[in-house]
Amino acid sequence: MARKVAFAVLALVLAGAAQAEAPNPIVTRQAGQELVLGDFTGIRAVVAMKGDVTKLQQPAKALARWMRQFPSQFPPGSDTGHDTKALPAIWSDQAGFHKAADKLIGAADKLAQLAKAGDAGGVASQVKVVGEACLACHKTYRAR
Repeated sequence: MARKVAFAVLALVLAGAAQAEAPNPIVTRQAGQELVLGDFTGIRAVVAMKGDVTKLQQPAKALARWMRQFPSQFPPGSDTGHDTKALPAIWSDQAGFHKAADKLIGAADKLAQLAKAGDAGGVASQVKVVGEACLACHKTYRAR
């Protein structure tokens, strides 16, 4: 009897797991980008208020960490649905897309280093570089 109950529970668990939704790369990349926007907005606010730039090291590192994963969130077939703004160039120009992500990674890594050093002037200048890297990628790979 206990064996039958255990088997029934196992069958229900497996059925539930089979019905669980797989992660959706469009939803994942949109959520990640919203988090990046929040971090970058906060970074810009601290710079504008001439706050303690050493506090910006972690959000800058998080931005770089996300961008290292970001290109993997565009598998074939994730070009439509969920109000995606991804342009076909992402799939047709993978090398260029990865290069744009790498540029942002480098800019965010440098921002983190400057923040760690407490270099307020360097951070302020680097925030512009990060913003330009974001904008350059969006111009080519994101619909308005």
